[in-house]
Amino acid sequence: MASGTFRARFGLALATLFFAVICRGALAQGDADLSAPGLAPVSKTPAGSTLFQSVRIFDGRSAALSAPSNVLVKGDIIERISSDPIPVDATVTVIAGDGRTLMPGLIDAHWHAIMASVPQPVLMTADPNYLQLVAARQAALTLMRGFTTVRDLGGPVFGLKRAIDEGVVIGPRIYPSGAFISQTSGHGDFRFSFEVPRQPGGPLSYTEVIGVAAIADSPDEVRLRAREQLRAGASQIKLMAGGGVASPYNPIESTQYTEPEIRAAVEAAENWGTYVTVHAYTPRAIRQAIAAGVKCIDHGQLIDEPTAQLMAEKGIWWSLQPFLDDEDAPPLANPVSQKKALEVFAGTDNAYKLAKKYKIKTAFGTDILFDAKLTTRQGAILAKLVRWYTPAEVLKMATADNGELMALSGFINPYPGKLGVVERGALADLLLVDGNPLENIKLIEDPDKNFLVIMKDGTIYKNTMPK
Repeated sequence: MASGTFRARFGLALATLFFAVICRGALAQGDADLSAPGLAPVSKTPAGSTLFQSVRIFDGRSAALSAPSNVLVKGDIIERISSDPIPVDATVTVIAGDGRTLMPGLIDAHWHAIMASVPQPVLMTADPNYLQLVAARQAALTLMRGFTTVRDLGGPVFGLKRAIDEGVVIGPRIYPSGAFISQTSGHGDFRFSFEVPRQPGGPLSYTEVIGVAAIADSPDEVRLRAREQLRAGASQIKLMAGGGVASPYNPIESTQYTEPEIRAAVEAAENWGTYVTVHAYTPRAIRQAIAAGVKCIDHGQLIDEPTAQLMAEKGIWWSLQPFLDDEDAPPLANPVSQKKALEVFAGTDNAYKLAKKYKIKTAFGTDILFDAKLTTRQGAILAKLVRWYTPAEVLKMATADNGELMALSGFINPYPGKLGVVERGALADLLLVDGNPLENIKLIEDPDKNFLVIMKDGTIYKNTMPK
C-alpha cells in the first residue's frame, strides 16, 4: 500500500475514533429532534384536480389580498382563478377556504439539505447512507414547514432530489449545486490535517469523496470541478469566494480565488445556460466575483455602500440572510468562529438597509447548519425580516422574488414553469393559511397550526381542514 494512502486511511480511523463519543451524544440529540411533530399530518393526495373555494389570495407580488376567489388546480398547474363560482364534477377535490389565505409555497434560497440537521462532527465521520436517511427525514419536515422549494448551496443532494421527484420520499423541490467549490484553505476546505498536503494523483479527501466539497486550485481545476457538478445535475454552481465563519483555516476578511479562477466556473456555467453564486462577505471579495461574471452573491453582510451601488448597477442578485446575535445564532464551539460570527451579525442591519436603499434584487435564505432544532425555526427566521420590510415585502421575497432567482438556471432548470406566484399557468405549489399573514406575519412561525393545506406540484401533502 502506498504510504500516502495508508496515512490517509489510518488518520481517518483515528479521527473517527476521536469523534466517537461526541457523535454518540450528538446523534442522540439529533434523533430526538427529528422525531418532532410535523410528519403526522401528512396525507398525500395524488395530483388530480383541486378546487379552492372562497379564498383570499396573496399572489406573491401584491401588497394586499384579493377579494374572495376560487382557484382550480389541474395536475401540477393552476388552471383558473375566478371571483365567480367554478363548476366541477365529483372527481375534483373541493376545499372550502371560507375566507382563509391562499398563497404560494415558500422558497428558501440558501439551504443545505444534507448539513442542516446533523452536527458537524457527525457530518465529517458518519456513514454517508445514514446522512442521506436523516436528510430525507428532514426534507419531509421542510415541506411540512411550507417550504415547497429550496436552492441547495452545497452537499450531495442529487440522490435525494431524484427520490423526491420520483415520489420515493416527500420533500421540497431542490435546485442542487452539488459540492461547493473551494480553494485550498478556503471556506469549503474542511479536510482533516492528515489529508493535507494534497499529493498529485493522491486520494480525495473524505469531504470530497462524499460530495460535500470540491477542492480546486487554478482555473483548469475550477473548470473541471464545475463541469463535474453540472454533469451530476447541478442547476447552478456554488463557489467560495471569501472567508467564512465556521471554517477554521481562513480569516473572514480573506479574498479567495482569483478573477481568472472564478471566471473559469462562470464560463462553464454559462455554457450550460446557468450561473455561479458565491459565498462572500467583504467588498473586495464581492467586487472580484462581480468582475468575473458572477450573477449572485450569498451573504455579503460586511459590504460597503459603493459595492452595494455596484451590485444594483450590474443587476446582481443578493441572497441575504438575517444573521443576528439572538436565539437563532448557530452553535459554534470554536472561539475564532464565534468572533467571526459577531462581525457578521454586526453587519446584517447595514446590509439590509443598503439592499433596500439601492433596490437590489434580494433573495431570502436561512443557511441553517448543523442543528436539527434550528431547522424548526425556518419560518420564524423569515418572519424576522419585518425589522426591515413590510409583511407583504417579506412574503414577496420568499415567493415571487425567490422564484425569479430559481429561474436563473435557464434551460437546465429542473422545474421549468412559474414558481412563487398564484396565477394562471403557474406551478401549483400552494399554502392555505388560517389567517392573514399580511396582517400577522407570525402565522408563518407555526406551520403545524396555521398551514392547513400544503400542496406541491398539485399534490396535497397536508390537509388538516376542519371537517
